[in-house]
Amino acid sequence: MKFSERVERVEPSATLAISDLASQLEAEGADVIDLSVGEPDFDTPDNIVEAGKEALDNGHTGYTQSSGIPELRSAIADKLASDGLSYDPDQIMVTPGGKQALFEVVQTIVNPGDEVVLLDPAWVSYEAMVKIAGGDLARVDLSSHDFQLEPALDDLEEVVSDDTELLIVNSPSNPSGAVFSDAALAGVRDLAVEHDIAVISDEIYDTVCYDAEPTSLGTFDGMEDRTITVNGFSKTYAMTGWRLGYFAAPQDLIDQAGKLQSHSVSCATNFVQRAGIEALENTDEVVEEMVAAFEERRDFLVDLFEDHGVSVSVPDGAFYMMLPVAEDDQAWCENAIETAHVATVPGNAFGTPGYARISYANSKPRLRGAVERLAENDLI
Repeated sequence: MKFSERVERVEPSATLAISDLASQLEAEGADVIDLSVGEPDFDTPDNIVEAGKEALDNGHTGYTQSSGIPELRSAIADKLASDGLSYDPDQIMVTPGGKQALFEVVQTIVNPGDEVVLLDPAWVSYEAMVKIAGGDLARVDLSSHDFQLEPALDDLEEVVSDDTELLIVNSPSNPSGAVFSDAALAGVRDLAVEHDIAVISDEIYDTVCYDAEPTSLGTFDGMEDRTITVNGFSKTYAMTGWRLGYFAAPQDLIDQAGKLQSHSVSCATNFVQRAGIEALENTDEVVEEMVAAFEERRDFLVDLFEDHGVSVSVPDGAFYMMLPVAEDDQAWCENAIETAHVATVPGNAFGTPGYARISYANSKPRLRGAVERLAENDLI
């Protein structure tokens, strides 16, 4: 059987590959501490679950409008307005997960041979999505700048040009947890306007912040008509398995991307969309509790590494940190899971070799156990 070039250009997801290996070891009886998965370890809040059940009981099991039910799009517009963004509900596309939102936007904008710029370390699926669209990648390394964009703006200026079609910005960042400053985002704005570049602002972790407040890129002057704001419910509301996301964009992009949605996934799940309204409107207190727990774990993990003489860049958001490891980070991660039974993700998967991504969406006892195992096996 022959396969398409666009699929053969893509590698399997490194994060899911590590997770699969961890599951295999667990099935064989090993006690694996899995710090590889980008998923909150909290249950979906009860009020959201009950809203989903009620929607099922009320018969909300059929198709919806492809772009999403009007009530949810209106609630999302209100949420975005609170962030300083002005979007009409018709400028919002509800998708089955934030990943689908990103996929549709990239497929809508990028032609074969178009240049797309990533800020490394960059979430693994950006590269795959661009390759599937036939685009070419240019990358800017932030690792030597403590994963921050502001000191790397000169590097970004050297990379982008009039040939650049799209720039993807993710703040707070997966995998580094960095929150980009307003000065950094203003620099992005200046370059995007100068070179007429479309920008995806992936804000999936916007509520999971500690020491810095993220600013939405679309609020900057000149960015209204060139920014696509992507978000979802997985991280903030511990709804990863519900598969609910969205993007907000200029109307012409929504119209074009709508073709992809209507011919592929049709729509997001009906009763899940109704649970999404409940999430947006009545879950702030629970979200604050989850974020406080993540912050406590972050500080706990930073202290544990310091106790073993390891200095890490302290993340301002999300629930990840980048651990400096051996130059061959792939081998280090494989050794960590095989000998210490600690699952992490190699930095090369994010375009930043020499690091391993640690997810601290896990209990403090398990985090302590992971660090102790790594130390006992001379991995830190």
